[in-house]
Amino acid sequence: MSTTTADAGAHGDAAHHEHTQSFISKYVFSFDHKVIGLQFLFSTLIWFLVGGLLALGIRWQLAWPWTDMPVIGKLAFASEGGQISPEFYTVLFTMHATVMIFFVIIPILAGAFGNYLIPLMIGADDMAFPTLNMLSYWFMWPAFVCMGISFFVPGGAAAGGWTSYPPLSVIVEAAPGSHGGQTFWLLGVTFVGISSMLGSVNYMTTIIQMRAPGMTMFRLPLTIWAMFITAILQAFALPVLTAAGFMQLMDRMLGTGFFLPEGLIANNSLAATGGGHPLLWQHLFWFYSHPAVYIMILPAMGMVSDMISCFARKPVFGYKPMVYSISGIAGLGFIVWGHHMFVSGMNPGLGMTFMVSTMMIALPSAIKVFNWLGTLWGGKIQFTTAMLFSLSFVSMFIIGGLSGIFMAATPVDIFIHDTYYIVAHFHYVLFAGTAMAVFGGIYFWFPKMFGRMMNEFWGKIHFFFTFIFLNGTFFPMHILGATGFPRRYADPYHYASFHQLQPLNEFITICAIGMVATQVVFAVNFFYSIFFGRRAGRNPWNANGLEWTAPSPPGHGNFDIQPIVYRGPYEYGSPEVDIDYYPQTQPPPASSDAKASE
Repeated sequence: MSTTTADAGAHGDAAHHEHTQSFISKYVFSFDHKVIGLQFLFSTLIWFLVGGLLALGIRWQLAWPWTDMPVIGKLAFASEGGQISPEFYTVLFTMHATVMIFFVIIPILAGAFGNYLIPLMIGADDMAFPTLNMLSYWFMWPAFVCMGISFFVPGGAAAGGWTSYPPLSVIVEAAPGSHGGQTFWLLGVTFVGISSMLGSVNYMTTIIQMRAPGMTMFRLPLTIWAMFITAILQAFALPVLTAAGFMQLMDRMLGTGFFLPEGLIANNSLAATGGGHPLLWQHLFWFYSHPAVYIMILPAMGMVSDMISCFARKPVFGYKPMVYSISGIAGLGFIVWGHHMFVSGMNPGLGMTFMVSTMMIALPSAIKVFNWLGTLWGGKIQFTTAMLFSLSFVSMFIIGGLSGIFMAATPVDIFIHDTYYIVAHFHYVLFAGTAMAVFGGIYFWFPKMFGRMMNEFWGKIHFFFTFIFLNGTFFPMHILGATGFPRRYADPYHYASFHQLQPLNEFITICAIGMVATQVVFAVNFFYSIFFGRRAGRNPWNANGLEWTAPSPPGHGNFDIQPIVYRGPYEYGSPEVDIDYYPQTQPPPASSDAKASE
């Protein structure tokens, strides 16, 4: 920066005291992107715990079917003490997936990290539309409330799977109020969609219009490129799911027939007959939900790129191909939704189209993997906790991506579609991959968020046990799936061919319990470090991005002075300076200017 340390401190004090706000306006209904990002972070971490406990209920039933689940089972909403009923099992896998996808992965990446980092990394003082930004968080609360109270309404929470396929999700029993949880589920997902839409408009406008002087598009960090393309995905895909959600609500509550075939009755009290098609919902749902896979993984890819470059002390290998590959993944993501429907009886020619286009996604994905490996090659790697989680992300993404190529083939997918092979695949991509990036991002940007460092020793303990238990949980599911072991069944051991698989399910469940228990280490480290962690300076990692030139934590307006950008974000090991990093805001040496003028 061009200012001295004293000047920077003076500017920082002025920035901190420029506006006096009440507690409510500063920390609750805040317009500050940093506070809103932290609101998303804390909310999603709470739901992460809820989703994990729901998962343990699923695993308990599969390992020790029809036995009492201690503690958690008695606190949960199962019937007859701690025993999981068949009906509640369908609630468990429905709500586990719903919570993890709509309340954890999407809002923690796009909501928490997107809100906190975008203005800081592009040199802006806030989002383009602060009020819209505040509303994007508070529209999550009606969704939280709807999902929460759905467990207590007559008939219980939603039990139609997170995909909510008709006619199961649409037909309403004659008893008034029965199965109201499904209605609350649809309302909750709609509110999440509104929140995401408000955020996407804000992110696109902010990145396009509010970049610092000198911050061209190809000087943006890959985190920002990923957030930008994710926002575009949200803007184009979300309206389809929102419209479909309203249509299904009308089928349930008004007796319309968008998704019910003729002869079925959506609501007995209205005596309305259907005339629609259940597959229409599948097309509309997956037209959003396959791009949603990349809404959940692209921000993680961008964040991991920043962390790997920083801790390898090398520029990102192939920066522009990385940008183009993110764009290619997003574009192809809109034309492959039908691969979720290979078992629906689609025309073989159409199936071939979806199969080939799905396989093509492996190309830009492979570019990213090899560029990450190229960044690591020959680097001075620093094995911080954030770097360990980033390397784990790459490993887990490779496993999940390779299994995805198998599923792209129509004849293979028809066999494994409703088996645990699918469960293994999407957990390696969307949990083993994304969660690793999220944990790495928290350890990496925690000093900027709270001005203190998380404990590295306990961070590495958290990483190693999470990595071991995670693979112990999800990798054996490939074996289960290869044998045809079905998903969504509360008691697959009813079939003699699956009896021998119970020991493997017990092993998976023990690892899942260990994985959830390990997160206690993270929670203690996280909250302890907020108050008692070692104080961090502005740039504890010696990184190049604009966010590391702001105070830790940043005050009102983020920066002491308007940053001016002179280069890209990955100039590590530059010959122009004696140290191994070259911040974006540092002007070129005077000698270089003189030589250039000569």
